[in-house]
Order: sequence, then C-alpha cells, then structure tokens
Amino acid sequence: MLGFLKEPVVVTAKINVNLVALTVMGLISRLWGLCYPRAVVFDEVYYGQFVSLYMKRIFFVDDSGPPFGHMLLALGGYLGGFDGNFLWNRIGAEYSMNVPVWSLRLLPALAGALCVPLAYQILVELHFSHCAALGAALLILLENSLITQSRFMLLESILIFFILLAVLSYLKFNNLQKHSAFSGSWWFWLLLTGVACSCAVGVKYMGLFTYLLLLATAGLHFWHMIGDQSLSNVSLLCHFLARGLALIIIPMGLYLSFFYVHLALLYRSGPHDQIMTSAFQASLEGGLARITQGQPLEVAYGSQITLRNVLGKPMQCWLHSHTNTYPIRYENGRGSSHQQQVTCYPFKDVNNWWIVKDPGMQQLVVSNPPRPVRHGHIVQLVHGITTRYLNTHDVAAPLSPHSQEVSCYIDYNISMPAQNLWRVEIVNRESDTDVWKTILSEVRFVHVNTSAVLKASGLSGASLPEWGYRQLEVVGEKLSKGYHQSMVWNVEEHRYGKSQEQKEREVELHSPTQMDISKNLSFMAKFTELQWKILTLKNEDTEHKYSSSALDWITMDTNIAYWFHPTSGAQIHLLGNVATWASANAAALLYLCLSLWYLLRRRRKIYDIPEDAWQLWMSAGGICAGGWAVNYLPFFLMEKTLFLYHYLPAVTFQILLIPVVLQHLSDHLCRSVLLRSMFSALIVGWFSWVYFVYCTFSPVTYGQPALSPTELKALRWRDTWNILLRKH
Repeated sequence: MLGFLKEPVVVTAKINVNLVALTVMGLISRLWGLCYPRAVVFDEVYYGQFVSLYMKRIFFVDDSGPPFGHMLLALGGYLGGFDGNFLWNRIGAEYSMNVPVWSLRLLPALAGALCVPLAYQILVELHFSHCAALGAALLILLENSLITQSRFMLLESILIFFILLAVLSYLKFNNLQKHSAFSGSWWFWLLLTGVACSCAVGVKYMGLFTYLLLLATAGLHFWHMIGDQSLSNVSLLCHFLARGLALIIIPMGLYLSFFYVHLALLYRSGPHDQIMTSAFQASLEGGLARITQGQPLEVAYGSQITLRNVLGKPMQCWLHSHTNTYPIRYENGRGSSHQQQVTCYPFKDVNNWWIVKDPGMQQLVVSNPPRPVRHGHIVQLVHGITTRYLNTHDVAAPLSPHSQEVSCYIDYNISMPAQNLWRVEIVNRESDTDVWKTILSEVRFVHVNTSAVLKASGLSGASLPEWGYRQLEVVGEKLSKGYHQSMVWNVEEHRYGKSQEQKEREVELHSPTQMDISKNLSFMAKFTELQWKILTLKNEDTEHKYSSSALDWITMDTNIAYWFHPTSGAQIHLLGNVATWASANAAALLYLCLSLWYLLRRRRKIYDIPEDAWQLWMSAGGICAGGWAVNYLPFFLMEKTLFLYHYLPAVTFQILLIPVVLQHLSDHLCRSVLLRSMFSALIVGWFSWVYFVYCTFSPVTYGQPALSPTELKALRWRDTWNILLRKH
C-alpha cells in the first residue's frame, strides 16, 4: 500500500525564462521608486476624490465611464488603510502621512508591468518567432509614455492590461479550436476572453472598441466554421451558443455586477446625488432620504406636495410661486397678465409647497379615508402660502413668447376668467388606473382649456430678469408632442394636509413630515438611471492647457506636464519614446502598402508569399493594425476634450505591429544570407536607438534625477513640447 514511498516524488515543470525575465523587468521598471513624488500628480487630483468618496461610502457620478476602474483604485486605498481624509484640490499638493501612496499606485503599476509579458505571449500566439515576441515585449518595456502612465493613480494602464489580456485569451482559445474544442483549457480561455472584455469596458468605455474588434473577429472565424463540412449542425449550434454565452451573456452580467457592487458600497448621500431623480436620492442614507423618509406613498386630494422637475440639469428646481406679480409691461414692450409669478426655483423653500385640490370640493385637507389621485384625474394646484391657483392662459410667457404664461390667478374683475384645471398624466404608468405616487411617479400636467403642458423652460434658456429674482421661467408649452423631461415632474416632499384654516396650514407647511412609509428602488431601476446619467451627463468642455487633437498624437507633437517640483525643477512628463512611435508609424504605413500590393498581385493570380504566410500576415494585421484603428479613429468623431493619454491603447497595438513587419521583411524579402545579416545589423542599431531615447527621457519619465535648465532645454526635441523651466 505504501509502495509509492519507495521512489522519490518528482515534479517537473517547463519554465519560459524569457517570460519570467520580462515579467521581472516589467515589475522593476514600473515599481521602482513608486512613492516618488509624494505629491498629487496630474489626474490623481481627479481620481483621488473618488477614492476618498469610496472610503467614506458617499455616492458619486463620474461621467467619464463605468465604476470598475475606480473601484480597483479604491481597493488599493482600502488595502493600504486609507481613511479618505485628504483634500484633492491641487496638482502638486504634498500627500499627508495618512495617504498610502504606494498602495494607491500599486494596482496601476502592476497592470502596466504585466503588459510586458502579455505582449510577448500575444506575438507567440500569433505564430511569430520568440525573437519577434521578445522584441515586442522589450518595446513595451522601454516605452516611456506607458511607464509614466502606469506609475500613478490613473486608469489607462489597467485598461491596456485588460485589453491585451482579452486579445491573448482569444488567440489562445482560437488556437485550441481545431484540436481541443470544448476541452477545459478551451473553455477557460474563451470565458477569460469575455471576462477581460467586460473588465476593459468596466474600466473605461474605450475598452468597447477592442471588445467590438474581438466580437467581429470571433464572428468571422465562426463564419468560416459554417463552411466546414466536417462539423455537424449540432456541433455548430454548440459552438455558437458557447461563444454567445462567453462573449455576450457573461460580459453583460459582469458589467451589471460592477454597478451592483458600486451602488452597494456607496449608500450615503453626497454632493453628486442632486443630479439624480428624487426616487434615487431617497434611496440613499441621509440627504433627501432624511427628509422624505416615512412620507405618504399615494398622493390624495388635499395632499401638500413639492414638485421637482425631472430634467434636473443644468440644475434641479422646484415649482415655486411668491407674492410678486409679473410686470405690466416687459422691457420689449409686450404686456403681461400682471398676475402672481410662477417660477422654477433651484432651492428648497416654503413657497415650493402646493396643495392638490378636488375641483368639485372646497376643502384643502385629506379626507378619511384618503381619496387617491389617479392618472387622468382633473385637479387644481393651490399655492400653499398664498392660496392662489396655478393658472395658464393665452398670454405670452415673459421669455418664451411662443408659449403661454403660467401664473397664480388673481381676480382683477376684468374679462380674464380663471383657467386653473389640470389633468394629471402619469408618464411612467403601468396602466391607465395607476395612482399618483410620491417620488416614484413622473407626471405631466396638461391644461384642460388649452392642452398646454406645464414646462420648466428656464432649464434650457436664460433666467428671469431682476423682477423675477433671476429664477427660472415656467411656461405652458403648446407643442406638447413627446415627453421631454422639462415637462415632467415628480412629487418630492409630501404630507397629508390636516389644517383647513390658512394660519394653521402655514405652520403645517413649515413643519417636517412625520409619516412612516419607506420607498426603495430596485437595483435595475437604479442601474438604468445611473447608466443613463453617465452616458448623457457631460461636463462643460473647456480648453485645457495640455489638450490636443487626434492628429497631434501620431507625430507626438504634444506632451503633458504631469508634475513639477517648485524648487529643484524635477518634473514628470507624458512623452512617448520618439524612436518607437516613429517606427510604429513606419510599420503601419509599410503594412498597409504591402497588404495592398499583395492584394493586387493576388488578384492577378501572382502569389509572392506562401498561403500560410499570407494568412499569418492578415491575421496579425487584423489584431495589431485593427486594434490600432479601432482605438484611434473614433476620436475624430468625438466632441470632447482630448489628451495624449487617450492614444495609449492605440499606440500599444501599433507597437506590436513593428516586430510583425520586421519578421515578415526578414523572412520573405531578405532572401540572401548577406541581406539577412545586414538587416539583422540594422535591427540591432535601431533597437540601440530605441534604448538611447528611453534613457535620454528617463529623468522626465521617473521625475529623477532633477535636470538643469540647460539639460531640460536639450530635451525639447520639438518646439511644440512644453518642457517647464524653473524661474530664478
């Protein structure tokens, strides 16, 4: 039984020394001196705020993309024991001792380091030589811009890591297709492809470009499988379902999970939740939830309510009125009704309260039992403090003359009768008998006499003049097609009115609500709203000192100064390796020209290279040149402030194309021993140039040693580069 102990237990392992050495060099290049400088570097001032909010569990919205990348940065802070207490208000500010700088920068640095062995493996899986793969990895290792971007609390290195991991996983899966379909390793690499794609998109939406490229590649490969007569229909169906599960269903589920964790972590109210709907705000701890907790759910006749406009941008505002009237004549000579002003006011105020009244009854209190208001019911809205009725009529609005003025009606005993009946239309109703609900229901108010819709027009235009206290205009919109959000309102604060006398009612309006009914949004409702806000909420694009155009990136006519030491003059810049970028451009151009030449020749039935070499050439180009194109060309269509770091995913693919082109030239165009020897010598000289440029710009890549003004001037290889010189 114990006979196996008579022989020693032997474990054998195959170790790729190239891969190990590249990984170690990648770690050294990215992790060396990671805490330097111990100061806020460029966009750390931006991402650091979100890390602090994660540490404090305070909700935020970042319109730059999904939350997965932010959560990874926050994970570094959590592992380092960061408490979130630091004021991220200035680039160059020294970090206090409670900020774990090394821990916060660790994950981006690890991701950047692992891109080096990933580049090596991608070239191997594309069936290029280990020498070409080693060259690709060394180019990534010595790329100054990738080093700089991965050494700080930034997201691009994490994005590039997941992009390269997705590409490598798909290539490994595809290479197993012929001989090991549906094996354990086949499933592993297929599933990892989907997971890596989802993670890339979850870090930044730029990851979607590579995801679509891999989906297109997988679709093309499956199209070729359909023509394979050796595969049965059942086998094809299984292949199709496996790819759909791994490349679409699982990534979608994982993407949803990022938001689930994000929302679970950030349960406290903060400054960013004001752009969300009242229902979303009420689901957060503190803030609006503190005010609205326990409010009655169903709006009834006699309810006292505040009405918030759903649009919420550029600012939130509530339907409001006050005792002041519209001027008899406006500055342009047009006349008004001279009735009580109705506006949209961007602050909470007692004059935001309205009472929902049944037109057939005089009472302004809720009956027992309450009579709920439903979709399609006719109501009157009575201003709580002044007791005047919300009204609109055929008088031009002050700022929008094509729309009707909205006022609170004052009877001047002239031929202008009250027109104060409004029909409640619940936009997000499930049936035509839905009850109007606090926070949850989004409603339009349609004027019975004129069919005009109550609209906060001031959210898309100018505010009222001084006579209107610079508040936002409210109109009756005659053209009421569709459901623009400026025409939609929801009840935010709500109580059941109990006081019929006006003085008692005023005291009641000033008091907080006391009822106890909670309102919770489902995860999918919160996800849908947050996702929509991320996609549609855009900060005002302002010209930045270091912003650039997509055309500037190819020739690297621009740089970004990330950090500057005020006394020593030490500085860090985002600058690429000039030799590598120039070579990448040349390789891309040469690849395009050679491909067109081969295609023309093949059309004439002239085959310059063997069929397997042609397939290798096209498949490598589809990944490397295709990856560059899909990550670069979309920026020409984007209306946003662009920076050089947006080009880094594209240039990574372009760098991988260099050894592809070099090996092709060596194998198929250098046909004599002499030519191959000369070509090899040229490659050695070229690579020495790449290394020389890397060493030359290392002081502004790592920020040390500090250079003299003369040395800094010598680094200004282009007039467009902004190298900072210390003033004496």
